[in-house]
Amino acid sequence: MWSSFWRSRDRFSLDELRYFIDQLQKVQIVNNVNKDFVIEALRSISELITYGDQHDSNYFEFFMERQVMGEFVRILKVSRNVSISRQLLQTMSIMIQNLKSEHAIYYMFSNEHINFLITYAFDFRNEELLSYYISFLRAISAKLDKNTISLFVKTQNEEVVSFPLYVEAIRFAFHEENMIRTAVRALTLNVYHVGDEFVNRFVVKAPHADYFSSLLTFFRKQCIDLNGLVSETLKNPDSDTTTAILAAVDEIEDDLYYISDVISAGIPDVGRLITDNILQLLILPLLLPSLQLDAANDIQIGAITSLYLLCCILCIVKIKDLANTIAAALFCPPEAFVADSETQLNGYVPEIQQPENENVIEVNGCSKQIMRSLSSSSQAHPENIISKGVSHSTLRDALLSYITAGDDLQVLGSLSMLATLLQTKELDEIMLDALGILPQRKQHKKLLLQALVGEDSREDQLFSLGSSSIRDEFNCELDGYLQALKEQYGVVCSSLEAGTSPSAHRFQELEVLNALVSLFCRSNISPETLWVGGWLFRQLLPYSVAEFNSQHLKLLKDSYKNCTCALLEETRGTWPDLLVTILHDEWKRCKRAMEASSPQKEPKCILFPLEKPSADDGLPSESSIIAGERMCKVVKVFVLLHQLHIFSLGRALPDQPPTCLPSDIPENSRARTAGLDASGPKLGTELTLVDAVPCRIAFERGKERYFCFLASSVGSSGWIILAEELPLKKHYGIIRIVAPLAGSNKNDSILTFCSIIFLDLYHQPTIDETHSRWLHLRIRPSTIPVLDPAKSIAHGKAKTKALVDGRWTLAFRDDESCKTALSMIIEEIDLQSSEVKRRLKPLLNNEGDTDVPVTSLHPLNLEGDIDVSVTSLHPSEASSSTQIPSDSS
Repeated sequence: MWSSFWRSRDRFSLDELRYFIDQLQKVQIVNNVNKDFVIEALRSISELITYGDQHDSNYFEFFMERQVMGEFVRILKVSRNVSISRQLLQTMSIMIQNLKSEHAIYYMFSNEHINFLITYAFDFRNEELLSYYISFLRAISAKLDKNTISLFVKTQNEEVVSFPLYVEAIRFAFHEENMIRTAVRALTLNVYHVGDEFVNRFVVKAPHADYFSSLLTFFRKQCIDLNGLVSETLKNPDSDTTTAILAAVDEIEDDLYYISDVISAGIPDVGRLITDNILQLLILPLLLPSLQLDAANDIQIGAITSLYLLCCILCIVKIKDLANTIAAALFCPPEAFVADSETQLNGYVPEIQQPENENVIEVNGCSKQIMRSLSSSSQAHPENIISKGVSHSTLRDALLSYITAGDDLQVLGSLSMLATLLQTKELDEIMLDALGILPQRKQHKKLLLQALVGEDSREDQLFSLGSSSIRDEFNCELDGYLQALKEQYGVVCSSLEAGTSPSAHRFQELEVLNALVSLFCRSNISPETLWVGGWLFRQLLPYSVAEFNSQHLKLLKDSYKNCTCALLEETRGTWPDLLVTILHDEWKRCKRAMEASSPQKEPKCILFPLEKPSADDGLPSESSIIAGERMCKVVKVFVLLHQLHIFSLGRALPDQPPTCLPSDIPENSRARTAGLDASGPKLGTELTLVDAVPCRIAFERGKERYFCFLASSVGSSGWIILAEELPLKKHYGIIRIVAPLAGSNKNDSILTFCSIIFLDLYHQPTIDETHSRWLHLRIRPSTIPVLDPAKSIAHGKAKTKALVDGRWTLAFRDDESCKTALSMIIEEIDLQSSEVKRRLKPLLNNEGDTDVPVTSLHPLNLEGDIDVSVTSLHPSEASSSTQIPSDSS
């Protein structure tokens, strides 16, 4: 009997459900005494109903029979406790989310209890309660379809006049809490995707259509906030704003993807509403006015941020009219949008002085004066297409001016904008053609199609640049969008008759090529940015080199020659042993970048300052780190120009650059005599000391060590070896220290006594002026830090502290021994440099049509003076040095 009394109730039974419902119905008022039981009853009922929906339909039948939904509403009314409201909303959310039976869902939605809870005046000062409420609304929206949505609306004369679920939700669409905004957006998308015609008309009518303008107003504020972060970073590159910028970028892109999802829901007029609001609230008053080099200081968004945002909008928001309107707006003068911006944002239109010989345009009914500076095609020159600080005739000209005269980020931003326009599928090809960025293959395909369908009766018009059908199509498309700018948005620019003629059209195409060729001649632009320009150049590349004009060919050839000279100089630089390897790696990377479907760099890269060169970290200009970065830049630019040369000839790009294989070790070389092979010297191994010269060096103060010095090279690799002579084996020694050989630049190093030190010789090895038996060497690290992925930090984060160059001072027995060691170094450096040049020769003479200058090998300056203050290779040991041995023999 007692065991039966203490037996626990079955938690998931119909009796348990009956018990909680009976007890809940007995509650007349909720107070501190019974609130815990009420909360437990609400939670348990949701669990039992969910269980019954999957196992036994009697559970929900009993739920309906006892009209529990009404009890929930009654409990809410007799309680003023926030915890009861939270639990009730959670109970409803759990039930709605987990019920699978359509019958059960329809029952819960078919009475006014749900609508009562939706419109109930909860105390939303409690943030947690608001979160539960929004989750409740979102759970309802997830179950909407064409049958259930009618249960949440009220209609009159076949028009929806009330939709509390939607209206209450969008009240919190711009809440400061991101989770709430996300939930509201998910709810709106659920509503839009139902596809109910009457609901669709409801959401696009006033005042509910204001939601879309509010969405774009909110988005505009985010864009202005992003610009503030970017401006701060550009003014102070050391500021820690990277994380904030990335977070802002993620939020902006999420907003645009949401806008894109809204458009894809297929609601009539939503695309038009969004297009109008994007143009009126963001693009026309803020983004386009900043696309000029001499933009006014009071413009709220800078050019860099503007270019990024335009790229994002074109990439994500798939609206044909929006894309084509943006493209058409690029043919308008900057002054039009500046005036429009000032009118909307500041409430007035500033007076503009009227210079002579200008053409009048109208903006929002106000006459403005602009300069038209279209130059003739015969006088076009890459460096002089658009000059900095001069008012440009169109925004398109301003974009090209960034390529020819802007800084690195401005160049990258303009290239990203042009590349985005080129890849925007919603943009009509005729607009690409007008901008001068329609790929040649598409031009020929279009002309061929027109000829095949009989639009042009004369066969010789197939590739004619002055076809009347093209002219008519171009005029119609561009004039149509310019007319829309005038009628819908109040932006009026003078007719671009010169721009709509076929000859001007070809001139615009030539301008783009001029700007890109000019870009490849600039030395102050990073290779990564030049690669983006190379990608765009390849997309626009004519079929054969004959279609370039002589100026293009001359500039590209001169730039290639200069870069080749710089590459040859590096064969006697600090890093010749890595030159061929780096060239092969960069060749493959550049080939992938050129042949990719999109540019290597994402548009958001323009928001971050470029990684600072090591010179900005306080390293001296002669540092080997700086020399290594310079060599990498030279290699990247050379590879780009060489590949563009191959593309221009219409040839396929090989997977590897044509270089010679490493040569065999000559029989009479020092390496062969010492017993070294191609793998190089290894610590602790034995070698022959036939050509070695005895010396002394101190790596710690007061601790001199005796070694045999040997310089040796195998192919493009070379080493300085310090070996310890074996006492019982004459002319043999054990390798203790190894430093790779090189010749002309300074670098950092880490000096570790008991391991191979991949170091390098700095500048010129120098005999001390006052001690003719002392030889000063500079030592570099094993690799260039910029090549180390572990040290490569994206988007301007602080780099690890750079290493500094180490220096050795070796003391020899006599003057002749010191000179012998120096001559040994010079000879091996010459052999190393010659081998690198031999391996590069097939690449430099590959096409047979490029004259490669031959540079002579300049002898090392034996009398040069070098600062002998010594620093170790590790930052923590920056004060340590190799000590000058005593002068005693």
